[in-house]
Order: sequence, then C-alpha cells, then structure tokens
Amino acid sequence: MCTEWLKEIDSKALHGTTTVGLVTKDAVVLAADKRATAGTFIAHRQTKKIILVDSRLAITTAGLVADAQVLADYLSNQIRYYTMVSKHPFTVKAAASFLSAILYSYKFFPFIVQLLVGGYDTAPRLYSLDWFGSVLEEKYTATGSGSPIALGVIEDGYREDLSVEEARQLAVRAVRMALRRDSATGDGIDSVVITRDGAKTYFDPP
Repeated sequence: MCTEWLKEIDSKALHGTTTVGLVTKDAVVLAADKRATAGTFIAHRQTKKIILVDSRLAITTAGLVADAQVLADYLSNQIRYYTMVSKHPFTVKAAASFLSAILYSYKFFPFIVQLLVGGYDTAPRLYSLDWFGSVLEEKYTATGSGSPIALGVIEDGYREDLSVEEARQLAVRAVRMALRRDSATGDGIDSVVITRDGAKTYFDPP
C-alpha cells in the first residue's frame, strides 16, 4: 500500500515542471520554467523555481512548492550559521550533503521534491537529489516532466568548453523545447549563471 501511495504522489507531484543544470569550465548554469500546476490546472504563471540561498549557491525545485521552500530556508539558515561560527565558506558538496541528510531522515514521510544544487566554491559544481536523499554529481541533468526533452537538447549541444553565454543559451533552449511539448511547462524561463564572482539572473520569454 505504501508503494502504491508513493507511486501516486510521484506521478502527480514531480511531473509538472522542467529544470536543467549544466557545468562548464567557468560557471554552473541553472534554468527553469515559471509555470506551477495543480493537476491539469495552471495554478501560477510567475513561480520562482530557482532559489538563491547564498551569493554563489542556488537550488532548482521540482515537486511541491512548500516542501522546496522549507528546504531552501533550512539550507540558507545552515549556511549563515556555519559561516558565522567557522569563518569558512560553505561548499556546494556540503550543501548537497546537508539536504541529503534531511531528505533521508524523512524518507518515511518524504519531502516531495527533486532538487538540483548548483554553485561555485573552488570550481563550478552541480548535484542532483531525489526525494529520498540520493546525491549524484553531474555535468548536466534535468528534472520534472519535461526532463526527457530537455536532456536530449543538452546532450546534443553540451561541451565542457562552452562559454558561459553559450551554456546559458543551451540551458534556455533545453527548457524552451520542453515548453513546446510538455503542457505542465510554460510561461517563460528563468536562468541563473553562477561564477566565482557570484550569481546573475536572467529571464527569457517563452
């Protein structure tokens, strides 16, 4: 019965967005659409699915908005506390591990989210997490209902030596292709580029 419940939640909650992330030599790039859905209903057209939790760290969210916001707040508070006490910066891997520990500890009452954690510490880094806390370091990946379409676009154009703007355009194009074929993806594309100098945000129309 528990397995069927999880399948039911997975089929509804995690299939309603497209987020992508990719790493180049100088930056990590994140992109996501802006549409929030509740079943077949378009609940909101200006949703922020990329959350900056530090000057050089962000997460993308697919799943339940409330769960993602709570996890982002947990992470943001942990970063502030750690940097205040230790006087050292919080690494991207530490952020992914922190979220992983929370997700795993709640595996019987899970946060219904898929997360990408991207940032720059000594180099650009990208991690993907599922709702049970599994962590994978990635060169590129995607989440949500449009992810199969987005991944095909990224795989066709990805190179590790892409310039920062080429990488951003590839991420935007991947989400835009998902937008054209996935009804739960839409209403424009937010993107964030994170380098050693910090994060810059962009918006591209549908």
